[in-house]
Amino acid sequence: MELTQPLIILDTNIVLYFLGGRLVNPLPSGQYFLSVITEIELLSYPTLSADEEVQIIDFLTKITVVGIEENIKALAISFRKQYKLRLPDAIIVATAKSLNATLFTNDMRLANLTEINTQSVQIM
Repeated sequence: MELTQPLIILDTNIVLYFLGGRLVNPLPSGQYFLSVITEIELLSYPTLSADEEVQIIDFLTKITVVGIEENIKALAISFRKQYKLRLPDAIIVATAKSLNATLFTNDMRLANLTEINTQSVQIM
């Protein structure tokens, strides 16, 4: 019997907590993904220092970044209409749904969506 690793997509806030050393517990083993939206958000902070940018780019080389494909676009439109989500959140949620992955997020609005599996993390 082959054991498969859980599929996990990280919301932007979780990546920031991880990179900032703020997670109480390590992230569980699994196959990790990010939405391209998270990549854009991480690299576009106006106050991002050169060292932080290097840290983020290094992190991004170790994780699968998922682009916005047709099915993700359609799901994002649906989530945005139904829940009035901000466009970046709708795309991140749609990416999790399209992969059938658990979304790690501390955004309670996203954590309350019933169409996807979510998990919050404890932070310091």
